[in-house]
Amino acid sequence: MNGSDTFSPMFQITLNKMTRDMNFLGMFYIIIGAVYSLTIFGALLGIPLIISGLRLRESANSFTSYAASGDTFTLEQALDRQGKFFLIQKVLAIVAIVFLALSIILMIIFGVYWVQYFNQYNHYST
Repeated sequence: MNGSDTFSPMFQITLNKMTRDMNFLGMFYIIIGAVYSLTIFGALLGIPLIISGLRLRESANSFTSYAASGDTFTLEQALDRQGKFFLIQKVLAIVAIVFLALSIILMIIFGVYWVQYFNQYNHYST
């Protein structure tokens, strides 16, 4: 008996939609990562995107295998790979937040410097 005999039709439909979306997004991350990796600085973001896209596609394949076989080991693999995808995405999100905070701090410092310079320039022109 295979897994598709024991799952409800709604489960099958949901799993099929989910794996299609995971495959699409995985390929999207791989392509975007490859484009980013065309530059050395971009590779710092591109390589993790490629790896996370691969993990997402591997997870989708494991979910498809699980639906066909019902093997719990395959389900564990699918969840493990999906977890690795989310870990990479979490790290990228934290890095993005840190860069955003640093850029805001630098804009504030630049703004204060610019206002002081502008005030000093106006003081000499009168």
